[in-house]
Amino acid sequence: MITNFDQLDLTKSYTYQDYLSWDFPERVELILGKIFKMSPAPSRYHQRVSTNLMYFYNNFLWKSTSCELFAAPFDVVLKKGNKSTVVQPDICVVCDQSKLTQQGCEGAPDLIVEILSPGNTRREMKEKFELYEKNGVQEYWMVDLGNKSVVVYRLNKEQKYFGSKPFVEGEVVESKILKGLKMDVADVFRE
Repeated sequence: MITNFDQLDLTKSYTYQDYLSWDFPERVELILGKIFKMSPAPSRYHQRVSTNLMYFYNNFLWKSTSCELFAAPFDVVLKKGNKSTVVQPDICVVCDQSKLTQQGCEGAPDLIVEILSPGNTRREMKEKFELYEKNGVQEYWMVDLGNKSVVVYRLNKEQKYFGSKPFVEGEVVESKILKGLKMDVADVFRE
């Protein structure tokens, strides 16, 4: 049993079963079999924006759907090909209850939100974008703390993401997956 992050060989490819057997305090993600140590605890502002978003999603979902809302740390297991992937999005919404397990979600959530912070921007903008697109996450929100903007990507008929313009303060962003959910961008970034 691996009880210390330093026991891992970062050049090796790991499986979801390996991931479940680790018992150490560091948070990691497993992307296509490779280990990525997650950044230290997010900033207070990151957490504030996450809380604001959770408030909107929770109020909407609680009243009108059977979808469930989850915040990190929450394991999302994506299986395309033979490489294991376990990510912990900042926020995700799962409407297909059969995907939920005791450990998290096995399969693509309907909606994922990643909040861009220094140190994680490249992973969210490239690696996770491609991963979520390939695995069929219907709607992917990238929330940029630095620019106080939200870009929403949705899968088209060809299963490729197409993106919105960046929504900024003074505008309203809405979900197509969660019909009727709208947020004032200023409220998303309210401190």
